[in-house]
Amino acid sequence: MLSDNRAKELHDRTTRGQALSPEEQRQLEAWYAVQDRGEMARVGLPSSKPAASLQAQVDGVLKQLAATTQRIQELAAENEALRREIAAVRHQLAQRATLQPA
Repeated sequence: MLSDNRAKELHDRTTRGQALSPEEQRQLEAWYAVQDRGEMARVGLPSSKPAASLQAQVDGVLKQLAATTQRIQELAAENEALRREIAAVRHQLAQRATLQPA
């Protein structure tokens, strides 16, 4: 088992662009996996297939976002139609006001 200090050293080296040996890379990836499982447990996510669970959540949120975006676009189109209608009515009222004697 890789000590935290050694793992942090390897992590530091790799993030600075230094090459790791294949064994060091394997050790670091194993340490990352342990850290990921620990983080998942701390936040209450199941450690089995966490990526699939998160992806499903992301997919669900993206569907909601798409539906909301579509509704916003529909409302924007309705608002624009109402603006045009209001402008036409105002124009008609202005014409009537100029045609009617005071």
